Amino acid sequence: NSALLSRCPVFILNRLDEAALDKIVQRALVTLDKKLPLTSDAHHMLLSLADGDGRYLLVMVEAILGANVKHDLTPEMLEELVQQRAPLYDKNQEAHYNLISALHKSVRGSDVDAALYWLARMLAGGEDPHFIARRVLRMANEDIGLADPQAVAVALSAWQTYERLGSPEGELAIAQAVAYMATAPKSNAIYTAYKAVMRRARETGSLMPPPHAVNAPTKLMKNAGYAKGYQYDHDNAEGYSGQNYFPLDMPREVYYEPVERGFEREIQKRLAYFAGKRQK
Repeated sequence: NSALLSRCPVFILNRLDEAALDKIVQRALVTLDKKLPLTSDAHHMLLSLADGDGRYLLVMVEAILGANVKHDLTPEMLEELVQQRAPLYDKNQEAHYNLISALHKSVRGSDVDAALYWLARMLAGGEDPHFIARRVLRMANEDIGLADPQAVAVALSAWQTYERLGSPEGELAIAQAVAYMATAPKSNAIYTAYKAVMRRARETGSLMPPPHAVNAPTKLMKNAGYAKGYQYDHDNAEGYSGQNYFPLDMPREVYYEPVERGFEREIQKRLAYFAGKRQK
């Protein structure tokens, strides 16, 4: 049951460093009473090819010893013998989520080189590029927003390009989109506003719009005051009437607060202009 499971110990299996991997090799050789036919450079390459996985390291050691080579292997000969595998990456387990998190946070942190590195790690591990393209589109909306309104278009274009070109050519479009997102100005103002206004909408329930904001297609609705007092903004010389569109029983509230970055600087000016006109 869940209570029993909650008391079970949890072990985190971390990637082994080269020192730990080397100890595994030495213990195996002592146990087998054998010597690895490798040059010093090839030995370092063997540890690198293991990619932190002790089990795979022992598989390679077994393959080298079983080859019965007559001379020490160079790095090139070792790679040909054991065949370089893709980096340790399980698309269905923890690595899948760890690496996409690292990619997303690198983009959010405007670290373009780290973002490209994690992208390459995922692609080299066999990740579905569609999954990455979907997350890049999320980055454009969640972390960039109106600081750069073109970010969404770039993300969608990259996704569509990949769908048309496939791998490996289409992956370059995703890399370009990742670089664009990482170097774009950042704002989560819309993301924050959306969460806040959704909470407010649930709290306020079924408050009606103000009468002037509702159409009156029937005589009954006109007699009830619907559409009365509505000012058509385009009839105003400045294209703005300043009318209030919140429910009459609800005070005006501010949800969207643009940041002082990218295109949202211009939006700040517009909002200040609208607020000034509304006060008048």
